[in-house]
Amino acid sequence: MIMQQITASRRHMIDLDALQAEEIEEILVTTDSMKEVLSREIKQVPALRGRTVVNMFFEESTRTRISFELAARALSANIVNFTARGSSVEKGESLIDTVRTLQALGADMVVIRHSQSGAPYLVAQHFHGSVINAGDGRHAHPSQALLDLFTIRERLGQLCDLKVVIVGDILHSRVARSDIWGLTRMGAQVTLCAPPTLLGPSHYWLATWPNIQISHHLDTALEGADVVMALRIQKERMQGGLLPSLREYSRHYGLTPERLARLGQHTLIMHPGPMNEGVEISPEAATAPNSVIEAQVTNGVAVRMALLYRLGG
Repeated sequence: MIMQQITASRRHMIDLDALQAEEIEEILVTTDSMKEVLSREIKQVPALRGRTVVNMFFEESTRTRISFELAARALSANIVNFTARGSSVEKGESLIDTVRTLQALGADMVVIRHSQSGAPYLVAQHFHGSVINAGDGRHAHPSQALLDLFTIRERLGQLCDLKVVIVGDILHSRVARSDIWGLTRMGAQVTLCAPPTLLGPSHYWLATWPNIQISHHLDTALEGADVVMALRIQKERMQGGLLPSLREYSRHYGLTPERLARLGQHTLIMHPGPMNEGVEISPEAATAPNSVIEAQVTNGVAVRMALLYRLGG
């Protein structure tokens, strides 16, 4: 009952930094129930019947947008997909005015993805319903982090004391930040591994998460790892001079077949997608028996059902 009251008091899901371990655990338990719903012949329950969920995606998305749409439909909510293209945003309408318009039209919940960090906070200040952050700038991607946590716990049975290595473009990754919050709150040991140009000053990370480990050598970081999460390399970083070449990056920081062979058979391989196969992850690693990349996508629907249900039910 105490755990139910904790999360029930929250109206928004902007990031995991404000959540305690008990709240994260409650969401994961609710996800178990939602996954059971999705295993039924009729994958729908009336939990949010009569509620209207608006997907506001100012950035392109496949996995996140579609999974939120499927999650809302599985809960019997009305779903409206909003994109900036073809809307009054192209005529100069502000984000606040857009939100007020959606509210006047009867929206109960807003799922927003935006290129500007902090946009969901702004929406939450002007919207009377619930707001879920589906990714904002470099800041956060809480639902992705929750599905990562759920997938790890589902496969390994726990989160506490596991060694999780996050490798790649950590400096620019909203997924990495939310994952660090969630993993450390649940007692996991997190190691960040990246070239200095894609990590930034170590004190930036250690000031917020003093218990994490930082490495610039992937082969060393992978020793004893229970989970390895590769992040997408954005090719525009090449234009900014942050990488000498994609070939060089793959050689030093890619999950190559050679590194795959040195990992334990039970070491989970993860990637938030979309993947650059042959750059940050090889096709062999992406499709290995211990890869849970497809499971992450599948679990995304159940996790987002849990969030919609907890905030709007």
